[in-house]
Amino acid sequence: MTPFGVLLRQRLRRDRLQLTLWIVGTALMAFAGYAGVSESYSTLADRQNILAAALANPVILMFRGLPSGTTEGAFLAFEVLPWLALLAALMSTFLAVRHTRGDEEAGRAELVWATPAGRRLPTVATLVHGVLANVVLAALTALALIATGLPAPGSLLAGAAAGSCGIAFLGIGLIAAQLVRTSRGANSLTVWVLVATFLLRGIGNAAGTPSDDLSSMTSAWPAWLSPFGWAEQTRPYDVDLVWPMLLGLGFGLVLAGAALALQSLRDIDASFVAERPGRVSARPALASPHALVWRLTSGAIIGWAVGGAITGILATTLSGLVDQISGENPAVAEILKKIGGATGGLDEVVVTVFFTLLGILAACCAVQIVVRARQEETRGTVEAVLATPVGRVRWLADFVIVGVVAVLIVVAAAVIAGWIGVWSNGGDESLYRIVAVAGLGQAVAAAIFAVLTALVFVLLPRATTAVAWSLVLLAALLGMFGPLFGLPEWTANLSPFAVTPVVDGSGVDVRGLGWLVLVLAGGAAAALTMMRRRELAPGA
Repeated sequence: MTPFGVLLRQRLRRDRLQLTLWIVGTALMAFAGYAGVSESYSTLADRQNILAAALANPVILMFRGLPSGTTEGAFLAFEVLPWLALLAALMSTFLAVRHTRGDEEAGRAELVWATPAGRRLPTVATLVHGVLANVVLAALTALALIATGLPAPGSLLAGAAAGSCGIAFLGIGLIAAQLVRTSRGANSLTVWVLVATFLLRGIGNAAGTPSDDLSSMTSAWPAWLSPFGWAEQTRPYDVDLVWPMLLGLGFGLVLAGAALALQSLRDIDASFVAERPGRVSARPALASPHALVWRLTSGAIIGWAVGGAITGILATTLSGLVDQISGENPAVAEILKKIGGATGGLDEVVVTVFFTLLGILAACCAVQIVVRARQEETRGTVEAVLATPVGRVRWLADFVIVGVVAVLIVVAAAVIAGWIGVWSNGGDESLYRIVAVAGLGQAVAAAIFAVLTALVFVLLPRATTAVAWSLVLLAALLGMFGPLFGLPEWTANLSPFAVTPVVDGSGVDVRGLGWLVLVLAGGAAAALTMMRRRELAPGA
């Protein structure tokens, strides 16, 4: 077998579990999306009402796709296409960084480069590996849509649009791996690019021009700056445009070529963005392992806290706008109440929806911090810490504690920003209480994922990253999209984000807070107890 074949086979073998989870999950989301549309919006009038509400409401357009007609297929694309593309993008960026900067950081790349494969062939194998993964994702997604009875041309285009977005972000991940010296930094960079371009797509759609019959939207120019926007401009099940999808393919391949060129210009383990010089001597605060964990993760915590603050201020500044725009149109309240699960006024529903997103952001922050324990284990740096009087239980507990504290910081930033939004707009004073209750509940829900990640780390160390992020993704899909997809209520209640307390009149409905606290306490105790007998597993 040629060196290229060996490298490609190694990547396929190494990623077989992770890619299966991403690809099958994306296809299932497409299939479940059709079931939800056909059940919840079965009539033409239902779909027309929702589209009319969305065209008048920038909040809905931020969470949904580009309106392109009232047929079942077009409405399904409006509901789920950006999220299918988002899953493909996350899969691709993590894949690109894992097999480039991640291997280089772990010392594996240097060994491979010393073989006849050279420096470029491993990156080419990663590119081909990523493209094949997106082709399979596109094909299975299209087959899932065809299986529902939707037209084959639109189904194939919808799957291909999601795959092309994934290839675009594959190129972004390869570039980030060349620019930044650590895999953690490269992943953070790609996630921020992903969030920014996803918001650009939403802004472009919200600022667009609606059609006279209020069934479709012509996007404004910001949507054309985003790979997600290119995927939506294909308008599957409507006009079925192929050429916007080609923008994503070309963009990803051009960036991949640029990554290959940049790689040939730098030394191994070097980067084009220089790291900040460290201090000559450490601060006294770094004398404890807890402080070391905090120092390793403080940059990520600050980034997630900024995202939390933005989410909080949007929750309270846009709630009044939604109330003003919607008037007596029940379609706006209907779609938002299905997402948020709140029973009060529309302003409360909007706050609940945004704070559900906040809970997901905070959970991602917690997972990123606790997964760092696995990264320290694979690199061998944990051995130096455990050679001191610090025990393995204390070491893992520090990561869990910092993860929970980080969740509180992210949520606190959102709550304070939300209160500032209420004050600046002269909003109802009851919103202060609603924001506080929603923030507290989502903090508990997000903290659970720090504990679950620690449990996975103890029981399945080699699958820590894949399983931990998959749990967050599954909970987000069930909590936010389960009701819209027509899934049974109990499935949505499996998500911690969907059962947090909400304000109910003059009181508070605690909903699932009790079992959330039990899972949090029991999971932490179980993870730390089992860590006593856990041996180090340094392999990747």
